Amino acid sequence: MRFQTFAALGLAAAAVAGCVAPVPPATTVTTPPSVITTPTVLDAASRQVARTVINAEMEKRLPGANVAPYTDCVVNNATTAELIDIAQASRAGVTGTADSVAAIVSRPATTQCIAAAARTA
Repeated sequence: MRFQTFAALGLAAAAVAGCVAPVPPATTVTTPPSVITTPTVLDAASRQVARTVINAEMEKRLPGANVAPYTDCVVNNATTAELIDIAQASRAGVTGTADSVAAIVSRPATTQCIAAAARTA
């Protein structure tokens, strides 16, 4: 009796399995991620804007001093991306360029350059 029940269940399962239509695998539509490209080349106008902003930040901290040599140190030790960010933030009216300049000034190479410029001033 058990064998007949087992065989009947096996036949029922096979019959049901044959009735099921094959389901194609689900396809997902993937859209490529949007890539935001940032400029990697600093044009002359952006460099001048960044230099002006850095010079203004240096004048705030050293009023009355000739800060041009210090500004040169900051510009020379900044990455292209940092100069672009400073220029774009300035053009957009975003505050916070002081933090960017301070981060560049805090680097050992920048600090050494500023110290050397101060000795010759």
